[in-house]
Amino acid sequence: MTVNTLMYNLIFITVNNFLEISFAIILSELSGRIFKKITQSVMFLPYFISWVIAGVIVYNFFNYEFGVFNGIRRALGLEPVDVYNSANWWRVLLVFFSAWKNVGYGTIIYLSAIMGIEQEMFDAAEIDGANLYQRIRHIMLPSLVPTMVMLLLLAVSNIFRGDFGLFYQLVGTNPLVYDATDIIDTYVFRSLMTSSDIGMAAAAGLYQSVMCFITILVVNKIVKSVHSDYALF
Repeated sequence: MTVNTLMYNLIFITVNNFLEISFAIILSELSGRIFKKITQSVMFLPYFISWVIAGVIVYNFFNYEFGVFNGIRRALGLEPVDVYNSANWWRVLLVFFSAWKNVGYGTIIYLSAIMGIEQEMFDAAEIDGANLYQRIRHIMLPSLVPTMVMLLLLAVSNIFRGDFGLFYQLVGTNPLVYDATDIIDTYVFRSLMTSSDIGMAAAAGLYQSVMCFITILVVNKIVKSVHSDYALF
C-alpha cells in the first residue's frame, strides 16, 4: 500500500506537471482571444466536479453490461472488457482521471506565470531571429522553473497521502483490483468501517505525516543545494 501510494503520486506529479506546462505554453501562444478563454474554461471545469460525480461518469462509461465503452466494442464486433475486475486497466484509468480533473487548475497557475514574463524578452529574442521553439526553450521554460519547483515541493509534502476521493469513488471496494488500487487511505477507511480500530487509523496517520515530513526535508535540502532561492526554507 505504501508502494502504491508513493508510485501513484510520483506518476501523478510527473504526468500532471508535464501536461500543465505543455497546455500553458500552447494557450499562451494562441492568438484567438475568445477561443483561448473557451479552452481555459473547458479545461478548468473538471476541477469543480466532485469525485462522486466523476465516479458515476466512469461507472456508466465502463460498466460491463451497459457501459458506453463496451457498447462501442460490441458494435465493432469486439469482445467486451470487464474493466472493474481488471487491475491493469485501473493503473491507466486512475492516472488519466487524475489528469482530467487537476490539469486545468495547474495550467491556470503556469499560464499566470507565463503572463508575468516580460514581453520585451520575447520581442528582443524575436528580433534576434529566435524561432518559437528557441523562445520557449531559452526564455519561457527557465522563467517557469521557480513555479515548477514550488509546486513540486508542495506536491511532495503530501506524497504519502493518497487522493481518497479518486481511489474510493472511482474503484470502490473491489478486492479483485486491490493490488493495483489500494493505498494507505483506502485501507485505513476500510479497516475503520469493519473493525473501528481507532488506534490503527491514528498510527497510519502518524506514519503518513512522518514519511511526508522526511520526504519534504530531503527534497527541500536537494533543491537548496542546487539553488537556495527556490527552497521553501
